[in-house]
Amino acid sequence: MDKIAVLIPCYNESKTIKKVVTDFREALPEAVIYVYDNNSGDGTAELAREAGAVVRYEHQQGKGNVVRRMFQEIDAECYIMVDGDDTYPAANAREMADDVLYGSADMVIGDRLSSTYFEENKRPFHNFGNSFVRGSINRMFGSDVRDIMTGYRAFSFRFVKSFPIISKGFEIETEMTIHAVDKNMSLTNRVIEYRDRPEGSTSKLNTIPDGLRVLNMIMHLYCDYKPFQLFGLVSLLLTLIAVFNFIPVFRMYMDTGLVQRFPTLIVCGFCAMAAVISFAIGLILGTFKHKERREFEFRLQIIDRWFKDLKDSYKGDTNK
Repeated sequence: MDKIAVLIPCYNESKTIKKVVTDFREALPEAVIYVYDNNSGDGTAELAREAGAVVRYEHQQGKGNVVRRMFQEIDAECYIMVDGDDTYPAANAREMADDVLYGSADMVIGDRLSSTYFEENKRPFHNFGNSFVRGSINRMFGSDVRDIMTGYRAFSFRFVKSFPIISKGFEIETEMTIHAVDKNMSLTNRVIEYRDRPEGSTSKLNTIPDGLRVLNMIMHLYCDYKPFQLFGLVSLLLTLIAVFNFIPVFRMYMDTGLVQRFPTLIVCGFCAMAAVISFAIGLILGTFKHKERREFEFRLQIIDRWFKDLKDSYKGDTNK
């Protein structure tokens, strides 16, 4: 079991990977640096190995697939995850690791948006997208996360081993943030300096397709994590439609004793029934969600015991 594991998912980062590995070895000399190569064709793995990293491979394309593999295979007291593009400084790694090891944080978020991101990043749609996603999630989930999509994070053992990864691509950061918020994990925001990619290094993020995937992920996770709020809102909207359309029909009936707008009345009836059904669905799914939350707390107890056993085993091997 490693004290600190630095996890670097990589796809064609030959321009920068050697520097990233070297910087993190200097910042955290006791850490094990893992580079997971995701089908690179430019010699990234060889350069990482030369720099002193432990190189492993994930052949299913996509950052989410790489993170899943890393979380499954590596046991550590603290995990530092960083991109291999040299946009995040290793100088912040020590304080982020200390937040996990000594500050009881389950996730430390490297906050770019509160420092240099908007000046350094040259892609305006990325600036807008980061701000929009941050605002949307904080409003939906009542959180105060400063940077949702940052690739620079630190994790505890209990977070890594309790996080069910569904994402395959760049929406992984959004998924892990919402999971941490929903499960009441201990979150810490650390302001970091951000620098744009060096010349010759290109981003693998496709602004529009990946942005749409992130938005789709947010809606799916909102439905999963906040079903009563979602279906309750739908029920409220349907009720308002039914009421506002029924009022003139009812007034006409009171004045004339006749129902002259039968189609409108029928639509009102269907909207009212749909509102009741939506509300019932929200209640049922909310109950399932509450039950799942209780079961998750029991799983955390099992993971905490697993972590303690691993530490005791590691200390025993060291003493030998």
